[in-house]
Amino acid sequence: MRFDILTIFPSSFDSYFSESIIKRAQKNKLIKICTHDIRKFSKDKHKKVDDIPFGGGAGMVMTPQPLYDAIKHVKKLNKGAVIFLSPSGEIFTQIKAERLAKKYEKTKNKGLILICGRYEGIDRRIIEKFADEEISIGKYVVTGGELPAMILVDAISRLLPGVIGKESSHINDSFSKALKRKKEYPVYTRPEVFKGMKVPKVLLSGNHKEIGKWKIQHLHN
Repeated sequence: MRFDILTIFPSSFDSYFSESIIKRAQKNKLIKICTHDIRKFSKDKHKKVDDIPFGGGAGMVMTPQPLYDAIKHVKKLNKGAVIFLSPSGEIFTQIKAERLAKKYEKTKNKGLILICGRYEGIDRRIIEKFADEEISIGKYVVTGGELPAMILVDAISRLLPGVIGKESSHINDSFSKALKRKKEYPVYTRPEVFKGMKVPKVLLSGNHKEIGKWKIQHLHN
């Protein structure tokens, strides 16, 4: 699966995507992540990508020309969906992550094009022209779309075959279908007693039927 990320801060992705599971998934060619600097597509001599909003108001708005050319360029490389990351979009959920992973899991050069907004947002005409979906990571505002883009890439990638060593690791995750879309039960490890706090006896019993019941009882809505 391929991810193309359009941003004015491409280096902000370097650290996170060069670690752990995401790093291995790229090395094993299970996913491909490409970042694209929107400023490089600006025709302004100073590579400017923002301007004041029509009608007044605080802040600046990302101008349409650089984004238009950037998206047109990337769509030649990736025939997948264009997603604009925005606080006004549909809330991102595990169900949506599963849907997107399933749709593109067997494709190498097709997946998602993620547009990272900045300032007060991007010119609405770009969204109307190109965006297949608007997605929000929650009912709050962050400085730009870079963190939301990382979240989408991470959440979707770990659902792809081979990305996580044990498939059961994500099949029984919080909000998974197997857990009836509820939060995962509490987990414990050694030592059995830590600073006077004990592991529930049932988890030490070896009785898998009773352990299964305990886990179900301790799922959270």
